[in-house]
Amino acid sequence: MIQEFRCDLHIHTCLSPCGDLGMYPTAIVTRALEAGLHVIAVCDHNATENVPSVIRAAAGKPLTVIPGIEVTSREEVHLLGLFDNMNALSELQDMVYRSLKGSNREEKFGCQAVVNEYDEVEGFNERLLIGASEIPLRRVVEEVHRLGGISIAAHVDRESFSILGQLGFIPEDLPLDALELSRRTGPADARKLFPQIARRPVLRSSDAHFIEDIGSASTVIAMKEPVMEEFRKAFRGVDGRYIKT
Repeated sequence: MIQEFRCDLHIHTCLSPCGDLGMYPTAIVTRALEAGLHVIAVCDHNATENVPSVIRAAAGKPLTVIPGIEVTSREEVHLLGLFDNMNALSELQDMVYRSLKGSNREEKFGCQAVVNEYDEVEGFNERLLIGASEIPLRRVVEEVHRLGGISIAAHVDRESFSILGQLGFIPEDLPLDALELSRRTGPADARKLFPQIARRPVLRSSDAHFIEDIGSASTVIAMKEPVMEEFRKAFRGVDGRYIKT
């Protein structure tokens, strides 16, 4: 049966250097439920170590946690990759790590804490997660699709690290599954400001780096269950699936 799910598909944890240290798994799950969300996606910058912890923290609760990542391409474009399982996500993670250069400087870029489902710090990621990978944008999209995921261009209405901000346009032949707007811009205004997005599926997410921001922007998606094939159908508006921003 098709039902409506309120989704926030772009949430960071304390692993992201720009994420608040209060973005622990149990806090994220609690706030997501308070905000009336049914589905969230954990998408840290170039890293995935905290995804399983949020999934485990949500076990037994009416909240689905989608494994995800926010990859910074060689062009410094942010792209979300969402998957049905950790195996596919881990394969993409390995590729990103092989192409990510430099080491984090906590005093400059922020802490990158790896935590478990009980909010206990188990270590720190020493890679320069705030940096850009050496993977071209087109290949990031291709690899996400090869691994069975969906690719979403992040916060296209922002000047920094968006596909429009970095490239100035959206390549017609780039097979993105959807475009994401930040909580700052509504769909109607965005379509006036950025005519290119009119021909693509558009959703809104919070891009939350702080607990109180979770759910501040969301998208209602009608589908049978929150899995990648159902998201694809909803983005295309087929078989009774749809999105409402």
